[in-house]
Parts: sequence; C-alpha cells; structure tokens
Amino acid sequence: MQTTKTPCIGICSTTSLGDLVCRGCKRYGFEVINWNGYDAEAKQAVINRIEKFMVQILSARFRIFSETALKRGLEQNSIPFNPALSPYCWLHNLLKKGRGQISDLNSFGVAVLSDYAQIDLAVLAEQIDEDLLLLHAAHLERYGLAPDRGLKLGSVDS
Repeated sequence: MQTTKTPCIGICSTTSLGDLVCRGCKRYGFEVINWNGYDAEAKQAVINRIEKFMVQILSARFRIFSETALKRGLEQNSIPFNPALSPYCWLHNLLKKGRGQISDLNSFGVAVLSDYAQIDLAVLAEQIDEDLLLLHAAHLERYGLAPDRGLKLGSVDS
C-alpha cells in the first residue's frame, strides 16, 4: 500500500501561530492536525485542492518552459517538491523556500509573464501567497468547513 505524502514544506504557521491556513503547505489547520488520521482518499482530496489552487494562481503569473531545469534547480538547492504534482506546485516551493537563492528565474526554467515582469520577485511571491491564503479561506467559508475556534487567516505580513 502506497501512502500519500504530506504536502508539508517545513514552514507551518497553523501549529506555531494558530493560523487557519498554513502559510507553507496551504492545508487548513485541522487538516495538519488530523493528517495522520485521514485515509488515502481524504489525503488525496486535500492535495488535489491545494494543487488546483496553486496552478490557478501561479499559472496566471508564470510560464514554466523547462520542467527539467526547475526540477534540477530544486534538487540542487535542496528544496522539497512532490514530482507527482504540477510543476507549478514545485514553483511555489521554490518561491517559499528558495526565494533568496534565485538570481534568475530563467535558470530554473521559469519566466514571469509580462503583466507581472516589473514586480520585484519577493513582492510577487508575497502577493501570490496572499492570493492563495485568501482563495483557501474563501473555499473554507464557502463550503462551511471552517471550525469556529478563533483561528486566524495567516498573513505573510505578520
């Protein structure tokens, strides 16, 4: 039996800060806490949602022209990624964990789309994270999944 890998990238704000949505992997706090109790189908549903939202947000801002270069860059910089997921999820991990290691996105096989090319990469990465957090929070609220525990939406500014 194959186990579903956790989407954790080692930056957890749900357990350390009480955020509703993790600033790292984008799971909800209750998903982080209950992950080991989920069956494979439930884990995959969480991963599918995260992947869908990441692709939606990142593909509107970037074009990945070489998956091979992106994968190689992630491996060389010891940045975790799940090869079973979209390369846009890999790119998210690069922006989260390797932002300081990026001098040229082209060397990672990635181009910033023209509408976003004039925005500093660190600022763009923060905007992307805010958009992802808002999208996940809206999804949580829309489908009535949010537990009322006084948890707060993560903010990349805090």
